[in-house]
Amino acid sequence: MFLVRVAVDVTPKNEFDGHPIDKLMTEATELHTVWSRQTATSQTLSQAVAEYRRRYRRQPPPHFDKWYEYATSRKSLIIDDFDSMYEDLLPFWAFEPQDLRARTREILSDPWNEVAEVAIRLGSAEIGENLVPTHRWMVEGAIEMMKDFIGWLPDMDLALNINDESRVAVPYEVLQNYRKIGAAARRSNSIAKENSWSTNRAQSWDLEEEPRRMFEDASFTNTFYNYGSTSCPPDSPARRKHIWDSRTLCTSCFSPHSIGPFLRNWTLSASPCHQPDLAHLHGFYLSPGAFKTAHQPLPVFSQSKAHGYADLLYPSPWNYMDKVRYDPSPADAADENARPDRPFSEKKNTLFWRGATSEGVSVVGTWKGMARQRLVHLANNHTSNIPILLPNPSNPSKQKYQFLSPNEIKSHPYLQNTTIDIAIVDLIVRCRDNCPPQEAEFGVVPKIEFQDHWRYRYLIDMDGAGFSGRFLPFLQSHSLVFKTALFREWYDTRITAWRHFVPIDLRLHGLWSTLAYFAGDGKDGDGNAGRVKEAELIAEQGREWVGKVLRKEDMEIYFFRLLLEWGRLTDDRRDEIGFEMPDV
Repeated sequence: MFLVRVAVDVTPKNEFDGHPIDKLMTEATELHTVWSRQTATSQTLSQAVAEYRRRYRRQPPPHFDKWYEYATSRKSLIIDDFDSMYEDLLPFWAFEPQDLRARTREILSDPWNEVAEVAIRLGSAEIGENLVPTHRWMVEGAIEMMKDFIGWLPDMDLALNINDESRVAVPYEVLQNYRKIGAAARRSNSIAKENSWSTNRAQSWDLEEEPRRMFEDASFTNTFYNYGSTSCPPDSPARRKHIWDSRTLCTSCFSPHSIGPFLRNWTLSASPCHQPDLAHLHGFYLSPGAFKTAHQPLPVFSQSKAHGYADLLYPSPWNYMDKVRYDPSPADAADENARPDRPFSEKKNTLFWRGATSEGVSVVGTWKGMARQRLVHLANNHTSNIPILLPNPSNPSKQKYQFLSPNEIKSHPYLQNTTIDIAIVDLIVRCRDNCPPQEAEFGVVPKIEFQDHWRYRYLIDMDGAGFSGRFLPFLQSHSLVFKTALFREWYDTRITAWRHFVPIDLRLHGLWSTLAYFAGDGKDGDGNAGRVKEAELIAEQGREWVGKVLRKEDMEIYFFRLLLEWGRLTDDRRDEIGFEMPDV
C-alpha cells in the first residue's frame, strides 16, 4: 500500500458557489501586479543606489555602477528587488572575512566534500583540481555565465556544490543568532566608501589547508528530523510532532497554505515547519542518494535548495548551458518526425509526464512515499475513491465534492475526453533490493524525445534529487505546466503560482480536481472545453513572463550582483568599501 491516500476534509462546506481556482487566479494577478511594481522603481543609477540603501540598510558593493549598466543595457525588468539574495547572504555577515575565506578553503581541501573550486584571479577564472569529469560541464557553465563581467570581480575562490542535494542545514537557534548579528553589521557599513577592492586579495585566499571532511554523510537515511526540520522554530509541528500514520492524509499539514486541496501559498508550501508529514513524502527526506550536509554555516553555492537550508543560491548552469532546451520544430514543418509547439487549443488534451525513479534511493520500501512513484501510482494503479470537485449534478451552478474511483473519474463526462499519460521511462533506477516490486507496480515505457512534450496541453513538472531542469523550457512552451516541487531556485520570487504555472501540493491530493477545472469543467456543454481559455491564459502568461525575467541575460545579471556582494563579504576592508554616487 502506498503511504498517502488521496483525501481531503470536505465536511465544513461540501458545496461552493464558485470554484476556488477562480479566486486563486484573481489573487495571483493581484500579487504579481504588486510585486512587479516594486521591482524596478529606480530609473537612474542614483535612484538605484538610494533604493538599495533603503532596502538593505547599507551601501551597494563596489562596482555597483558597472552592475547597473550591465543590467539596464540588457533591459532587465528587475533592478531593485533582490531580497532573496539578501536573505541568503545575511547570516554570513556574522563572520569575519578571514573566517569566510578559511571556511571556503576548508571545504575545497578534500575531494570527499564534493564541491568544485572556481578560482578567480586578475579577471579570469580557473577550475580547481580534483573535479570529477561528470560534473565539469557545471563548473564550465558557471564560468561561462560570468565571462562578460568577470573583469569587475575581485580575486576570490568559490565553492560550488556538485551534488543535487542541499548542503547546509543550520539549526534554527544558531541561524537566528547569525542573522541577528548580520543585520547589526549593516550599521557599520553605512559610512563613506571606496569603490574598489583590497589590493591583496589573491594572497588572502592562498591558504594551505590539510584535507578536512567538512560534512556529515547521511545518504540513504531519513534526513528530515536531523537536517530538514532543524531550521524550524522549536515549537513548530515539524520539531514537536512525528507523523507515524503515514497512510492517512495530514490535513493540518497542508491547510495553512491551501484552500481545500488547492495550493494557495506557493512560498509557504515549501516550508517543512508546519508539515511534519513531509518526512515521508519526498526522496530528499526519505533516502537521498548523495547527502553530505553540515550543521554549521559553510559558504556553498548551490543551484537549488530545500526550504530552511542555508546554501547560497546561484543560477543553474544546467539552464544556462541549455542541457535541456525548448527547441520545437517550425510550425509549418512537413516532416512526419517534426515536433512543433502548436497553439494550446490544437494540442492533445492530455495530462503528460515522463521521468525516472531518481528522486531518492529506495531502502526498505521508501519508494512508496516518493513523489514521482506516488504520481505514477495515482494515475495508473490507485483503487480507492477520490474526492474531486465538480459541478453539482443536481445544481450545476454550484461546485460539490464527489467521491469517485479513478476509473469513474476518467470516464466522467467532465474528463472522459481527457487522457492521462504518466509513466516511468526506460528502467527502474536507484532501487537497490526494491527493484522487482517497483517493476511489478509500474512497468516502464521507452524514453521520448524531449521536444515530444509540446504535443500535450498539460505537462507535469516534478523535481527529483534536486531542482527540475525541465521547468524553464516547459514554461517557454504553449503548454500549461502543473508543478509540484520541494526545492526552490534563485528565481522563485519572480514567478507567481496560478498566473504563470499551476501549483500542485506534494501530496498530490488536488491533482484530479485541478485537472477537472481546466480540462473539463463543462460550463459550455462540452466537457472538453469549459476552462480551456483559463488554461491557455496561464500558459501564455507564463511563456511571456519567462521570456522577460528568466532569460540567460537575467541569470548573468543575478550572478554578477551575487558575486559583487560575495566579493565584499570576503574583503578585509568590507566596512570601508562600497559604491557611492560621485559628487557632482
